[in-house]
Amino acid sequence: MDPAEHQDPATAASTAPASPAPTPASTSASASASASASASASASADGTVRAAGCVLWRRSPRSPGLEICLVHRPKYDDWSHPKGKLERGEDPLAGALREVAEETGYAAAPGAELPTVRYLSDGRPKEVRYWAAAATTGAFAPSDEVDRILWLAPDEARARLTRPLDRPLVDALLATLPPGTGPCP
Repeated sequence: MDPAEHQDPATAASTAPASPAPTPASTSASASASASASASASASADGTVRAAGCVLWRRSPRSPGLEICLVHRPKYDDWSHPKGKLERGEDPLAGALREVAEETGYAAAPGAELPTVRYLSDGRPKEVRYWAAAATTGAFAPSDEVDRILWLAPDEARARLTRPLDRPLVDALLATLPPGTGPCP
């Protein structure tokens, strides 16, 4: 396992107590209601799905410079910045920080707003607002949504990101940090 990769085997192997299996009718109804509520909560009047996230960073514990946190989502088998759909009425920055906490286990101190990323997702326009955010306290615990995180140097993070649209956010983060914070030449 890559030393920058965080996966606690004890946590990864833990299972929740068994619960009664739902009936097909209740599963379909609750999944449909949940999907409908999620879609309406995060979509604007024009149908654009609203989401928010952070380019999460920390000072490297192993070398001079900084590291950027990427999350691995097993559902998509991709590497991305922590992000997610906004809840109904949720402030985008609050949603970005919530998503960081949910996906990485870390609290974060927000910094400058970074460029917004826009693309089509399942044929619908999606808009993701991003902020620079310094990791403060916390620890990663794998979940069904995010099974691994990596802390990587900026060049390595840029190369590891699956979606090309996410890569310029690394440079945007570096441009916002105060002198002496970024990676050494």
